[in-house]
Amino acid sequence: MLLILLTGCKEKSVSYIQSDTKETGYEPAYGDTLITGSIGEPSVLIPMLAGDSASHDIAGLIFNGLVKYDTDLSIIGDLAESWEISKDGLIITFHLKKGVKWSDGVEFTASDVLFGFNTIIDEKTPTAYKEDFLQVSKAEVLDKYTFRVTYKKPFAPALSSWGNLVVLPEHLLKGKDITKTTMTREPVGLGPYKLKKWVPGQELILESYKDYFEGRPYIDGYIYRIIPDPATMFLELQAGGLDMMGLTPLQYTKQTDTEIFKKNFQKFRYPVFSYTHMAFNLRHPWFKDKRIRQAIAYAIDKKEIIDVVLFGLGSPATGPYVPNTWPYNPDVKNYEYNPEKAKQLLREAGWKDTNGDGILDKDGKPFEFTILTNMGNNLRKNTATIIQWRLAKIGIKVNIRVLEWSTFVNEFIDKRRFEAVILGWSISPDPDQYDIWHSSKTREKEFNFIGYNNPEVDELLEKGRRTFNTGERKKIYFRIQEILAEELPYIFLYVPDATPIVHSRFKGIKPSPIGISYNLPKWYVPKPLQKHAMEP
Repeated sequence: MLLILLTGCKEKSVSYIQSDTKETGYEPAYGDTLITGSIGEPSVLIPMLAGDSASHDIAGLIFNGLVKYDTDLSIIGDLAESWEISKDGLIITFHLKKGVKWSDGVEFTASDVLFGFNTIIDEKTPTAYKEDFLQVSKAEVLDKYTFRVTYKKPFAPALSSWGNLVVLPEHLLKGKDITKTTMTREPVGLGPYKLKKWVPGQELILESYKDYFEGRPYIDGYIYRIIPDPATMFLELQAGGLDMMGLTPLQYTKQTDTEIFKKNFQKFRYPVFSYTHMAFNLRHPWFKDKRIRQAIAYAIDKKEIIDVVLFGLGSPATGPYVPNTWPYNPDVKNYEYNPEKAKQLLREAGWKDTNGDGILDKDGKPFEFTILTNMGNNLRKNTATIIQWRLAKIGIKVNIRVLEWSTFVNEFIDKRRFEAVILGWSISPDPDQYDIWHSSKTREKEFNFIGYNNPEVDELLEKGRRTFNTGERKKIYFRIQEILAEELPYIFLYVPDATPIVHSRFKGIKPSPIGISYNLPKWYVPKPLQKHAMEP
């Protein structure tokens, strides 16, 4: 699941690791096609309606926002040329770039921003990203290229919330139900690529938008192949059917450590703003007791998971922020592997093995539950298997059920039909996580799907987004992490490293704390090395 709340931060301590690559003096050239693999298929290509990473991967190439992150995590303009912020922080005036055109040739104006804003705040729009924009008391078009917003109260993520969620083509969507329009699968955007063809269950084919306002992308085509099994995807990479994919830890550490791969591919490794967790349905009577959640935490060996599942390509997670970033609190309560402590907490909660079958029971019911996770992500499946084994040692029977992604989200997460899940969040560098933890965000399609409710956390979340001083905000988010570490609505498992691989004919790749694809329009393949041509 993906949380894209583009909010500002100037933390620069995140580092990256890049394998050696050689730029051989070739000149940039137009042409060729990048073929990438994904385990998941997009669900919808309008950003404000999308809650999964596959959808945002594609929508991010088609749509733009007013601002975006630079490689040092500062905020720079995208569709906005510049902006002014009032001294009290309540008013932002955006000056838009002129001459920008939608991919159907119609000029982009401030009216498109206002239309997108009015759409996302509409109560009929099913979006999990509404909250940031409900902070605005007034949005107005001053002229064709000037857009102004006034906030009700100080709002720290205000500037950077104007990422790629809001801007929509008014001339195509005005008066229409956004959820039923053809734009969900046939989008018209402002970005470097436009959708040419979508074959459900197989692939999406994009072609470069030659009138892209930042310049025509060098690579003419982008093919997004849907291959649910990572092993099959890897075989396609070896066979030349893919140019790029995210490697599993085994593939990164073992299977690509050969002369053929070293010669023909570039491997990258860098920390990302994401974490994997096991979340409990707090409406379930067993998991309402924090002693149960803490006992399970003590029974899980995170180091074992990182060593066995990730091959060491990651670090333990202790909360909803990643290490080496300014909101991260390194001093929260830690749950080192301690099965005896786990058993003690379970006894205190009334769970005992009364019939000698090795499974704890209470009120005549055995302690048995099911962990749900999604197909195609063997890291999560393998993590669940290790947790299953460890919990069996303290008398808890765990079942594992692996579901197709859209079914998992739409039928189980959204409908709250689960006991526990293993999932991941991609997060913003800004610490505001109101949409995940606030007690008001528990409706269908919203991100507090576990039903977490803590009045102090609610108050701190509200205070954090109203505070501009980084030092004061740090204190707020440190306290939030202390509470979450004590209550454990999630068991925070690990922060994985990103490990993409790209064919060596692609040049211009410059890794940064925001990954490698941020400058995809600048990637190129020298003419002598080009392999594919886009059909007209």
